[in-house]
Amino acid sequence: MAQVDVVEGCRLPVLRKNQENEDEWPLAEILSVKEIPGRKLYYVHYIDFNKRLDEWVTPDRLDMKKLQFPKKEAKTPTKNGLPGSRPSSPEREVVSAHSTAGYSSQTLTCCNSKLRFKRKAESVSLAPQASPVTSVPSLPGSNGTARRLMASQPGRKRKANCGGTDEDSQDSSDGIPSAPRMTGSLVSDRSHDDIVTRMKNIDCIELGRHRLKPWYFSPYPQELTTLPVLYLCEFCLKYLKSLKCLQRHLTKCNLRHPPGNEIYRKGTISFFEIDGRKNKTYSQNLCLLAKCFLDHKTLYYDTDPFLFYVMTEYDSKGFHIVGYFSKEKESTEDYNVACILTLPPYQRRGYGKLLIEFSYELSKVEGKTGTPEKPLSDLGLLSYRSYWSQTILEILMDLKPDNGERPQITINEISEITSVKKEDVISTLQYLNLINYYKGQYILTLSEDIVDGHERAMQKRHLRIDPKCLHFTPKDWSKRGKW
Repeated sequence: MAQVDVVEGCRLPVLRKNQENEDEWPLAEILSVKEIPGRKLYYVHYIDFNKRLDEWVTPDRLDMKKLQFPKKEAKTPTKNGLPGSRPSSPEREVVSAHSTAGYSSQTLTCCNSKLRFKRKAESVSLAPQASPVTSVPSLPGSNGTARRLMASQPGRKRKANCGGTDEDSQDSSDGIPSAPRMTGSLVSDRSHDDIVTRMKNIDCIELGRHRLKPWYFSPYPQELTTLPVLYLCEFCLKYLKSLKCLQRHLTKCNLRHPPGNEIYRKGTISFFEIDGRKNKTYSQNLCLLAKCFLDHKTLYYDTDPFLFYVMTEYDSKGFHIVGYFSKEKESTEDYNVACILTLPPYQRRGYGKLLIEFSYELSKVEGKTGTPEKPLSDLGLLSYRSYWSQTILEILMDLKPDNGERPQITINEISEITSVKKEDVISTLQYLNLINYYKGQYILTLSEDIVDGHERAMQKRHLRIDPKCLHFTPKDWSKRGKW
């Protein structure tokens, strides 16, 4: 039998280990083929899996019996998302402001309607099936005793379309996704991208005491991509080709913290504000590092329009980068975050939520409401949903009766207190399955499962931003010329 050549674009089952270390044979696409002495290697992308799982595999892991050859398709011109494009948020032209926020098709427009909160837990019987109740899909574990919030605004039932879906997320006991799915991506696969940018090009990065395995492509200089390890100075983020070069660099590098102003410090946690124009080299190096772990954002070398807020942990050797977020100096769409990342060694320890909380503390000082640019990565989506849920539930559960009446609050008041944009407040209430429309009133029902789950989650949330430790003066960039 003649040997069949596996070429780029072919699809076939490929052997991989799942999270339980069991063998499975998911369908994969061949993105690249290379020959090394004695054998071939194939770079595969597992269909419907997160791109961070892409890898080089040997021929013995391919199921040749189910080989599918690529279909010929008409080529369509696409925009090149590589450096040199407009220095702005990458997804603005493609994705609307709420496309991946998980909104349902119904959105409250009566944001000044008072929501009345019934503190005493009791069994609540909502409308019979024939009554005009609209709701979002139910959340697991949402039956049982409940608390009720009511909005007395009869006869005002409106709908608007905000798009999006949250069907790929997982739910935990507090109604918040608990972990990113490793069996599929929450971010749409950009299959039209250049084949080079779809492949990881860096094997390993050494950053201080950590060695990191990149998840995605990052446009570091091509001569560095063949190295087994890429070395980075953990303070200035300069990239070097060898340990010897790094050691030589460290004798001359005077930085022990990110450049820019330290605007927050509590305990060992500090935040530094970096101007993308004044500290261009550092900002570009930060973007190159971040792109290794962010698939959905496009890297731009023009960092002038952006501010970067870098979170660090302090010890006797200096301030070590933990994560960061960037934001536009001037955003016409109320974006308070462009890119956000917690580096892998620090993930799942509460730092992501701390970055998000810090971004909203800045918005409070600025007197604005804010929202992150979309689309969010899978980890970003989980973190934001969790943060919004905890922040809003915290407010609802702290409401106190007013002159013997049930306490009341509006969507706009929640937004003003938290600086969370009202569309995100509404989407979170809908996502948690708290909001219904019944007989001219918007009713919010907090089940005991939601309340108990929230209390457990808040007991575990040890890292919080202390506004008293923030020393930040917002600038009016519209009066500063070209930044």
